[in-house]
Parts: sequence; structure tokens; C-alpha cells
Amino acid sequence: MKKYILDFRIAENVQLHDNYALLKLTPANGQPLPPMLPGQFVEVRVDRSPATFLRRPISINFVDYDRNELWLLIRKAGEGTRTLCALPAGETLNLVLPLGNTFTLPETPDEKILLVGGGVGIAPMLYWGKYLKEKGYTPRFLLGFRSDKDLLQYEQFKQWGEVYISTEDGSLGEKGFVTQHSVLEQTFDRLYVCGPKPMMVAVARYARERNIFCEVSLENTMACGVGACLCCVEDTVEGHVCVCKEGPIFNIEKLKWQI
Repeated sequence: MKKYILDFRIAENVQLHDNYALLKLTPANGQPLPPMLPGQFVEVRVDRSPATFLRRPISINFVDYDRNELWLLIRKAGEGTRTLCALPAGETLNLVLPLGNTFTLPETPDEKILLVGGGVGIAPMLYWGKYLKEKGYTPRFLLGFRSDKDLLQYEQFKQWGEVYISTEDGSLGEKGFVTQHSVLEQTFDRLYVCGPKPMMVAVARYARERNIFCEVSLENTMACGVGACLCCVEDTVEGHVCVCKEGPIFNIEKLKWQI
């Protein structure tokens, strides 16, 4: 896909809670959004943070072509992301987009599909769920959080499919990790996963034991987004590859994870 370096205007900054902000962006020049696929990401330049020299990779959370809006769900992890989360409406952000590959579509509409997200790893699953639904598939979502206070975008996910919740403290949904949720006692044909690596490894192990197709979205450090800096290298059965260029979506059978 063609890549762009574009300025975006922040149409709205929604403070979801202390650790997360949702930036709704629209092209500053008023032109239509370029094509973007679920699972892809953007590289954001952080202009108001003198200590932040590199762009920050952020998953594409949602694309609303009717409103000409791109959504970025950002977790406050360091100075760069804290700066982004604090920007007011009307500010301008420079993005490189769209970067990376996309998820693999199911072969038939009757396949049983589960999208699994943990923490900020839910970000790419919202747009992927919308995309699947509009293509005639029936996605379901399993979302994991530490507690009910960390719940993100529940109402938005409900628009595109049935939603199951797990929390580590049991304050919402079922208590435990996503791999302990009772929905996994059902039979699925495909799993799509994004979240902390230990969570993705656990789901990958579950999928491999049951011979279920499974793709994961890796969150390696991706400083450039084009495979030049080698910060995001991952060991695969095909050798070492740059996640930003060959991923971030990988079939678990290509990864050298100990599962």
C-alpha cells in the first residue's frame, strides 16, 4: 500500500481515564483519509517533547470514513505518549501511515471467530471487528483488563459483536486471565490476538494444542516503521525479520515462541 506523511488535526481528545486517551484525528488539509487496513499502525512525531527523538508507533484503533476520522488509543507509558495524551483539540500531529500488514480474512462466513485483546492490545481489534462485520463475518470479542476501572471502549465493541470480559481481580466479567475465560471452552476456527506478550503466548499455546488458526499482533519497539533501524527484529522460522515491515501480524506457526 502507498505510504503517506500527513498532518492531522486533533478533532477530539477523549480522556478515557488516568492512563489512556483516545485521539480522534482528521486530515489537516481536509482531504479524505487514505486507505487503511485493520492491524496496521502509524508512526507519530512527538513535537512538544524535547527528550522524545523518535516517532511513536501507535495501532490504528478505528477508521470512520463517513466522519473522515482516524482514532488512536494511546496508553501513557513514557514522556512521548504522555505528551500525546495531553494534546488539546485543534493541535496538529504529523503521521506516517499506513504501516505494516493486516490480518488474514476467514475463508468462509460461518467460521467461528474470536478476537482477543488485553489492555491497550484491544486497540487494533475494534477496527478489525468492524471490518469483519461489514464483510459478512460474525466476530466475537474477549477483552482482558486488570479491573473494571481499566475497561476500555466496551460500548464501541458491542456495536460489532458479542463481548466477553475478564478481569484479574474479578471486578467485572469473569475473574482471571483471558485464557481462563469460559468462552474458550467453546470451539473456534480462528483466533486473533493482541496484548502483552505473556498473554499472547498463552493464547498461542491454547490455539496450537487445539489446532486452531491463530494470528498475533506483535508490539515490538518500532522506531522507524520501515525496517531501517532494526529495533523490532523478531526471530521466525524464516529467519530474523523486522516486525514493522513483515508484521506486525504473524501467524503463530511462523514465530519461534516456546509454546
